[in-house]
Order: sequence, then structure tokens, then C-alpha cells
Amino acid sequence: MRISDFDYELPQELIAQQPLNERDASRMLLVDRAAQTWRDSEFISLPDLLTAGDVLVINNTRVFSARLHGQRKSSGGTVELLLLRGVGGNVWEALTRPARRLQTGAQIDFAGAAMSAEVIEELPNGARLIKFEANEPLENVFDRIGETPLPPYIRREAAESENDRDRYQTIYAKDRGAIAAPTAGLHFTPAVLERIRARGIQVVEVTLHVGYGTFEPVRVDDIAEHRVAAEWFSIDESAAQEINAARCRSSHVIAVGTTTTRALESAATSNREVKAGSGFANLTIVPGYQFKVVDRLLTNFHLPRSSLLMLVSAFAGRDFMLATYRHAVNERYRFYSYGDCMLIM
Repeated sequence: MRISDFDYELPQELIAQQPLNERDASRMLLVDRAAQTWRDSEFISLPDLLTAGDVLVINNTRVFSARLHGQRKSSGGTVELLLLRGVGGNVWEALTRPARRLQTGAQIDFAGAAMSAEVIEELPNGARLIKFEANEPLENVFDRIGETPLPPYIRREAAESENDRDRYQTIYAKDRGAIAAPTAGLHFTPAVLERIRARGIQVVEVTLHVGYGTFEPVRVDDIAEHRVAAEWFSIDESAAQEINAARCRSSHVIAVGTTTTRALESAATSNREVKAGSGFANLTIVPGYQFKVVDRLLTNFHLPRSSLLMLVSAFAGRDFMLATYRHAVNERYRFYSYGDCMLIM
């Protein structure tokens, strides 16, 4: 299949620029894979659609302030870094802007922070290895001077981004390490989770630190040649047992988001059980993939020609999913990170 097979038309005004005042006020499209139908609904009704014994799996990763602004020592020119992952010590892999001018040996200062950095290697993927020097833990400096790494389709002036520190974060985020939010989880409130648990549904946490691979553009024509970059994940023994028990009793395993789905399917064994453990998720899910664990999926609406749209198309069928997206466009759903959601059943 070609990446052009995963394209659709989306008016710019449907790309949500701000979160709703209330997290759980989003619309939700109910998608029935078997019947090939959909129905307009609201996220607040989610607890009523689940059944006692089901397991709802959430990704508890926490977004950190991964976007830094600095100045080149040699010229004073502005530099922007998007931190991708720590690789050991004070060295981080980062995307840089401008990229071509930041060659090995370039020195960077950060105004208002006792921290400096040096480019120590240019990587084949276009990223840089950056070595930082600071008089305190780097995490403290990043939190103080860094910005929430919003996707590029959300437009902000620097002074407008403070609210995003809270809203571009799930209410159950705890394990720091993501550079993007698991956005299907942004709709949940304590009250919704309380109603879900009150109905006898288990809420299970896993961790997958959302990295650049999740939203990296697909740069090949043949999707079989695309590989989503590895992302670190962890599933503890208790979570694995709850999920496997649900499958044994034929209850549903509902993944909140594509990142949760990637973690669960990466941990799946050949006999369709989830194996506890930690490591790197290397799985790339495209149409033709046979899901082993997840049988329901709560997800936001994704970019055209993206690996995430390929994943949901693998789950529900490409033609049906594109028809579903056309309905969402016609009904003026809000798209992408701060937008509405769908529950694929």
C-alpha cells in the first residue's frame, strides 16, 4: 500500500487550537467495525458503553518541558532544541533549528540559566547529540526554562503557552519521559474514571514514553518500508495479569490511545498474552497486522499520511476508516491533539 492511500481532506479550521474548558466535554464518534457503522455521541457517555469485567488500559507517561531556546556563543543567533531522549550522562539526542548551522563543536548558551551545551555529534537521522553542562540536575533546568513541546499545528505565541503545561498532560500522568502527550487520555477527568471503576471496569496503567517516532512524517511511498522509531515502554506484572485475566474471561481490553496500543501489542506473546517487562517498542502497525490483545480503541483523529492513521486503519479497515473521517469532517468534529475522539468497537 502507498502512503497516498491514507490521505484525506481536512479544513484548517477543524484543527483544534485550544482545549475545551472541560476535559470531558469532547464529542465522541462511536465506530462499529463489525456493522461498518458509526454514531455521534459524547465522551462523557464512555462509562455507559463499557461492561463489568472489561479492562481499560491507560498510558501514564508524563510530558516534560522538552523545547529549549538558546543562543549560539559564536554569533548570538537563536537556537531551538527539541529534546528527544537522554542517552547517558548529560548527553541528549535533540532536533535542532536551524539544523544545518549547528555542526559538531557548536556552543550554545541559555539565557537565565546556569547551563551551556555543545553539539558533539551529527546523527544520520538529522538529529544532534548535545552535551549539557549545568550546576544542578538538568531536569530542574529543563522544567524552569523549557516549554511544553506542542505539535507544530498548534500555533502559540511564547506568552500564551503556560496553560498548556497542565492541559497538554493527562490527569493521571506520573512517569516523566514523553515529548508528546498520549492525547486520547486528555479527555479523562477524575469523575469519569470514578464512574468507570464504579461499573466494575478495571483501570490498568502502562507506560510508553511518546517519542518523535509517533509523529515523525512518513517519508517513503511504500508503507512497508516505514519503521516507527523505538519508544521505551514498561508493563508491570500486576497490569499484565489484569489484562490476561480479562482475555481469559472474554472481556474487552480497551486501549486508550495508539501509544497504549503499541505498548500492549509489543508485549504480546504468540499465544496472545501480555508479558510483563520493560524495553523498547519497535513494532510498526500497518494494515494486515493481526491484533493480539487490543479489541477496542479510544483514539483522537490523526494527521493524513501518518503512521497513526495507518494504525487505526489496521484496526478498523482503511476504506471504512477514511469514510469515518469524512463523516467527522462533515459533522465538524475537532481534530488532532486538543480535538474530539472516537471509540472503535
